[in-house]
Amino acid sequence: MSTSLPFSPDDTLDELLHKAEERYTLRFEPISAGGQTIEVLQIANMAEYVEKITEAENIDDLELPFWAKIWPASMILAHFLSSMPHNPDIEILEIGAGLGVCGLFAAARGFKTTITDITPDALLFARINALKNGLQDRVDIRPADFSADKLGRRFDYIIGSEILYVEKLHRGLSKFLLNHIKPARHAEILLSRSYSRKSIRFFKLMDKEFLSQEKVVGGKRHDTGSDQEKFLCSIHRFKPRKQVA
Repeated sequence: MSTSLPFSPDDTLDELLHKAEERYTLRFEPISAGGQTIEVLQIANMAEYVEKITEAENIDDLELPFWAKIWPASMILAHFLSSMPHNPDIEILEIGAGLGVCGLFAAARGFKTTITDITPDALLFARINALKNGLQDRVDIRPADFSADKLGRRFDYIIGSEILYVEKLHRGLSKFLLNHIKPARHAEILLSRSYSRKSIRFFKLMDKEFLSQEKVVGGKRHDTGSDQEKFLCSIHRFKPRKQVA
């Protein structure tokens, strides 16, 4: 693994919040999808924080906290997961999870969920969110680089939102997905993205091993001031060709 967990399994919610508050000003925000509501930890002053680090850090080594943003594509996928029939034996893996929004809604639906990311702060926030919402018994937080790592197990569903923006990772990602999806007819990969992010090379790579379907979904964001910002997202569903032959 390229990253270690930034917390101990025995750390309490208060202890983890204290650790996060050493770096950020925080707030919990309720978000809803499919009739479920969860509390998600947010960087309260995101714009100020980004401005501060861009002024203080070496711009060549700068890593902006994109993991801390709740993306429209994540909410679209969360709505989709919330409509899935409940099955406590189903195991779901979220990759590039950031705050873990999609995985948390899957866990709230009753699925066993493994939430992964490569960024230590993302893993910390995801663990806090699991504890805050009482989902720790159904959520496992693990470090994972989806372009390189092997987790040593397979899952019924693999999910991810806005994980296609770095083209050089696409080949490793396609191999990771093939190596971690269960060899079962029901098994499926669900990825959501902004419709404007085409990622043509990734879909060409996936076409070699997977059958795919795409659904375009529109919505409006309510957190952008008085005007509601419209957006389009795509949900892609992949099944390995060998499974469905």
